[in-house]
Formats: sequence, C-alpha cells, structure tokens
Amino acid sequence: MQQINLLLTSLPDGILLGFVYGLAAMGLTLIWGVMNVINLSHGPIIALGMFGTFFIFIRMGINPYIGLLFIAILGLIMGVFIYFVAVHRVINAPHLSSLLATFSVNMIIIGLGTAALTTSPYNVDFNVGSFRLGSTTILGTRLVAAVIAILFTGGLYIFLYRTRPGKFIRAVTNNRAAAELMGIPSTRILALSFGLGTMLAAVSGALIATFFPFNILSGGGYELKSFVIGVLGGLGNPIGALVGGLILGVLEGIIPAFMETSWVPVIEFGLFVVILLVRPQGIFGAKK
Repeated sequence: MQQINLLLTSLPDGILLGFVYGLAAMGLTLIWGVMNVINLSHGPIIALGMFGTFFIFIRMGINPYIGLLFIAILGLIMGVFIYFVAVHRVINAPHLSSLLATFSVNMIIIGLGTAALTTSPYNVDFNVGSFRLGSTTILGTRLVAAVIAILFTGGLYIFLYRTRPGKFIRAVTNNRAAAELMGIPSTRILALSFGLGTMLAAVSGALIATFFPFNILSGGGYELKSFVIGVLGGLGNPIGALVGGLILGVLEGIIPAFMETSWVPVIEFGLFVVILLVRPQGIFGAKK
C-alpha cells in the first residue's frame, strides 16, 4: 500500500517533468536531424538557461515566465553565433571534427562560467502554488513548465510545417545539395536550425531552474538524458523526442516507488543500451 501511495505521488511529477526533458532533447535531436552534428555544447547551454532565469528573476525582478521570451531570443542568437564560429567550417568534415568543435564550446562555456559563477549551487525561489489531485499534490511550477513545453513543441511543429523558413529547413534536411540548386540559402538555414536547437535547450534550462537547484555543471546530466531520449524517440525526430521525454519522466516517477532512487540512472542508461542494440533507429524512427 505504501508503494502504491508513493507511486501515485511521484508519477504525476515524473510525467510533468518528462515534457521538459522532451523539450531539452528536442533541441539536440533537431540539430542532429538537420545537419548530422552531435552538439556537445547542449548541456552548458541548458545551464546558461538556468542562470538566465536566476538573473532575470532574482536580480531584475521579472517574472521567470515573462523572462522566457528574452532567454529564447538570446538562445537563438547564441546558437547562430556558435554555428558560424565553431560548426560552419567543419560541417562537411568527418563527424569527429564537429564533435570536437562543439566539445570545445562546451569547455569554454564551463570554464568561463566556473570562473564567473563558481560551482556553488544557485536556487530560484519561485512559487505559483499547488493543487491536490486526489492524494497527490501537483506543484504549479511543474504544471506550468509542462504547458510551456507543449506550447513550444506545437510552435516548432507549426514553424517547420507551415512557414517558408520551416519548409526550407525540411528541404535542407532531406537533401542539402538539391535544396541549394533550388536557390535555398543552406548556410543561413543551417545557422537558423542550430539557433533553434540552442534556443530549445536554453528554454528547457530556464524551466528546470524554477524547481531544482543548479550550478554551471548541472546541464551535463540533462544533456545525457537528452541523448537517451533522442535515441529512444528517434534521432532527428522532434515529436519522438517529446514522447521519449514522457517515457523517461514516467520511469523516474515509477522507479523510486519500488527501489532506491540511485537506480534511476542505471535503468535509464540500461534502456539506452537496449534501444541501441534492438532498435537503433528509435521507437518512432529516426528522421533524415
């Protein structure tokens, strides 16, 4: 009976958190799907999104959800900048080159962040209340974060399938050479895609900051979760990333009811290995 009560308490939180995990993974998988680049700067960018919420709310007194607009714009600009500085020159080189390029960005952000912000934990003391669902208490911050993650997912879908730049992104994804022959500026489209992926990472970090303590190194754990989710949902498949995030969130809600919390990462990465061995294209299939 105690296990059932614990399950009913933790499962809703896990599901709501899964939407935010999915949003983070969506940024990683979008970049891979468009340009075949594994973005190892993904984790530090999530951490920068966390600090964005901290400075906007704690230092400037602006509501964190209003501040998301600024964080999204800055994330987009940062992604475009990173693309032209670190990725553009190696976009057609072997995968190891782009891997090392984004890893260099990772180390630069962590190094500068550690020097400026230290590795002490930060916290955003923000509360939008809670409500009860049966015997379960749902935190308002997690519910709002889940809704925002769904809205960003819907916005990304509309952008990709209902706008001209979105159609250009899909054309470059399917066949870059053919898209260039049709007059599509592939360099700008790739930069935009990298910017969008970075924006999603920063926004997910900004949301996570409203319910967990963090420091400049905190993004690493969410980057690893994003890889698990990306493989689970299918690399290059943004909607699959959201569903994969929900699956991971459900696992994180179920596991603590039956075993120690320390088993959560073991089972998550065990699932990662199983998916790679059994269905490497992911449950929903990778999109190219």
